[in-house]
Amino acid sequence: MKYYIVAGEASGDLHGSNLMKALKVVDADADIRFWGGDLMQLAGGTLVKHYKERAFMGFVEVIMNLNKIFKDISFCKNDISNFNPDVVVFIDNSGFNLRIAKWVKQQGFRTSYYISPQVWASRASRVTAIKRDIDNMYVILPFVKPFYKKHGYHVTFVGHPLIDAIANREQVDELKFRKTHNLGEKPIIALLPGSRKQEIKKMLSVMLSLVDKYPNNQFVIAGAPSQDYSFYEPFIKSNDVKFIANQTYDLLSISIAALVTSGTATLETALFKVPQVVCYKGSNISYQIAKRIITLEYISLVNLVMDKEVVTELIQKNFNKKRLKQELDNILNPKMRKQLFLDYYELEKALGGKGASEKTAKLIYESVKF
Repeated sequence: MKYYIVAGEASGDLHGSNLMKALKVVDADADIRFWGGDLMQLAGGTLVKHYKERAFMGFVEVIMNLNKIFKDISFCKNDISNFNPDVVVFIDNSGFNLRIAKWVKQQGFRTSYYISPQVWASRASRVTAIKRDIDNMYVILPFVKPFYKKHGYHVTFVGHPLIDAIANREQVDELKFRKTHNLGEKPIIALLPGSRKQEIKKMLSVMLSLVDKYPNNQFVIAGAPSQDYSFYEPFIKSNDVKFIANQTYDLLSISIAALVTSGTATLETALFKVPQVVCYKGSNISYQIAKRIITLEYISLVNLVMDKEVVTELIQKNFNKKRLKQELDNILNPKMRKQLFLDYYELEKALGGKGASEKTAKLIYESVKF
């Protein structure tokens, strides 16, 4: 059968690639055309457009790039029509995907959505469009299913694909890894400043301002696959800071603490059992808009899943050098770390165990076949 998959950003590329591999197991004749990234391309299929070409962050930047976004939407519709798939599979990336989904459904194509838009965080009115345009929704966070149930829409909780991605990775040889990247023997504090340029600009300078306060630790920046080293280089003022690109999981596996920009990375860090401080700072305009439409008590997935403050969140004005140092000191404290580890184990249980990609692939295949 023919599958058209639309994903955006690095996380969508990761989960999309695992879904593609699983689809090829349940459907040996799977013909896949997709919007995604390098990992999806390695999984096999035809790449239409790379997510790097359309990574816009925040309300202001989206408005400034509306012309390009509308061109991409038009191009995507035409490409789907020409491919004539048995099913169109959307992965996260709601701003783009929900617009495409409306048209796709009108054309009579079957639709599946893997990793729900964050309607549970803001603009719950979008559930009406989802119920109209999406035949099958597969959610990866446990609290999302009861949210949709309140709105009269049945969805399937499949577990979180990060559990598989982390469990199936090859274990890193710490001594070899340190030697390869010239890390020395100091305990490592990982810096995850996000994947988009706007995020990195806002986050990294403040994170790096702590370096001279911790001479007994090695700070390492986790470079995002969407950015080249040349973008990070101007921020790095000290020889005590290292940079490692595209090896975030290996880095987290040997880190004792992390400063993490809010997003999927907070969950990844928790699943590696690394104590963390969650950070976020956007433009004032974007923040003021978001503050008025987001209804959640927390911004990190760790706290949302656990429905309590497991990890500290430093947002906007609270994300400053003084507060960041206080919270980093806290997560280096043995007593605090012990409680975090206990909470992290409970978090992993709540996420539903292994097999999310396989479950979703089978359900998508069966929904089309029958």
